[in-house]
Amino acid sequence: MSALTLSSSSAATLRADAVVVGVATSGSAGKAGKKVSLVLAPGAEAVDKAYGGKLAATLETLGASGREGEVTKLPAPAAGVKAPVVVAVGLGEAADRKEPFEAEALRRAAGAAARALAGTKKAAFALPVEDAGAVAAVAEGALLGAYSFTAYKGKDESAKKDAKRAPLAEIALVGAKSRDKAHKAAAERAVVVAEEVHRARDLINTPANGLDPKGFAAEVRAAAKEYGLTIEVMDEKALTKGGFGGILGVGNGSTQPPRLVRVGWSHPKAKKSLALIGKGITYDSGGISLKPAGHNETMKCDMSGAAAVFSTVVAAARMGLRANVTGWLALAENMPSGSATRPGDVLTMYSGKTVEVLNTDAEGRLVMADALARAGEERPDALVDVATLTGAMMVALGARTFGIMANDDAFRTAVHEAAGQAGEDAWPMPMPAHLRKGIDSPVADIANVGDRMGGGLLAGVFLKEFVPEDIPWAHLDIAGPAFNEAAPFGYTPKGGTGSAVRTLVRLVERTADGDLG
Repeated sequence: MSALTLSSSSAATLRADAVVVGVATSGSAGKAGKKVSLVLAPGAEAVDKAYGGKLAATLETLGASGREGEVTKLPAPAAGVKAPVVVAVGLGEAADRKEPFEAEALRRAAGAAARALAGTKKAAFALPVEDAGAVAAVAEGALLGAYSFTAYKGKDESAKKDAKRAPLAEIALVGAKSRDKAHKAAAERAVVVAEEVHRARDLINTPANGLDPKGFAAEVRAAAKEYGLTIEVMDEKALTKGGFGGILGVGNGSTQPPRLVRVGWSHPKAKKSLALIGKGITYDSGGISLKPAGHNETMKCDMSGAAAVFSTVVAAARMGLRANVTGWLALAENMPSGSATRPGDVLTMYSGKTVEVLNTDAEGRLVMADALARAGEERPDALVDVATLTGAMMVALGARTFGIMANDDAFRTAVHEAAGQAGEDAWPMPMPAHLRKGIDSPVADIANVGDRMGGGLLAGVFLKEFVPEDIPWAHLDIAGPAFNEAAPFGYTPKGGTGSAVRTLVRLVERTADGDLG
């Protein structure tokens, strides 16, 4: 990952390959008497001086609008700026306000600039860093934007092209003070969070032939040793002995056996505990209910929930958060074969409840149900599960927003607030009681699917059946934002995004503060 430094030098005098400044739109288009023009954000003063005070006018001539995430590159003046290139990145509408820019606007702008500077060794970011919150946002955005996955790139001539797209190597935050404890702490937190988001992204982007349940468990074991985490890996024999019918039922069709991994961080002064459960389907073919052509190619991402949970537990350890955090990774590969679970089969879950499997492509809820029931036995103060669970949630909320369901309104609000504080788009969703009848089964206690309408909500209703009633629980359906199939934007790359890691880290911090809602 890119190196991060805090610099008190002037943006004009700092030696770098490029200097990044922020621009915004002043005025509102369409309002009478208002002319839309560019204004420079705080931090750009020294660079503007080198342009004779005409940097904004020059950018307007080049067609820059200041809209969020827009990047405009121009040569630096012959004198006055040591970096050869100036990069102006849009922060959105300033509306002639004197208030600081929102953290997410700074985060996305820094990410967009970092992506635009791929192949560059060092860049000075002269974006507004008026307080520790702004330092954190710019640092996090720049680090998240400077990401690429090259583990499977060849070493032939294409490697030379890839070198031009290599992540920005060094990021200097101009105006952030290394001697300021708040600034330093904000930057250090940003580094940990970004590195753990990158860990999740790498896992998600790894193809299924490079990451099966056993291999995923090995990754967790290595990290546990490095960061002093507790770990328990249940293999197929232990799962059979324990009666984990859901995880086994999903994994039966694959030659790669399933795993249930428990990884934990505990602090001697912790007063609250949080259990996180992640869906870890390392590849989802749909099983016997095979997915149609065109829907299989990205199914290596179906373990994004487990990746987010794993990365969060590591982040909690690295940050020394005063909370006890347990991650449960339900790992399996969903494949069709002679030994695969068939539509109509009945599974006996870890909780003892029986489930009629009407659709083997609704497998995530089966592995999650077992993990939820097991995690609940340890009586944490709250449970949160994270899963790429339903296409229905994407229909409801699109590709950039995850849904939040819960059995406790106050806890759902706390999770939603944590997402907002972290800069992740999320939306609270209901779990109407009348939907429960839709998954009644004539032969078992419950069916794994029901009515097509409201399918995302119905999945939450199903999972609720396996959660102790007296423990606050939230379900995060990250099916939309977990894997970006479109063009990169802001600090979000194409491919695995690491969705929910930042929300979960923020939730652990709130847990440490005793603020779980």
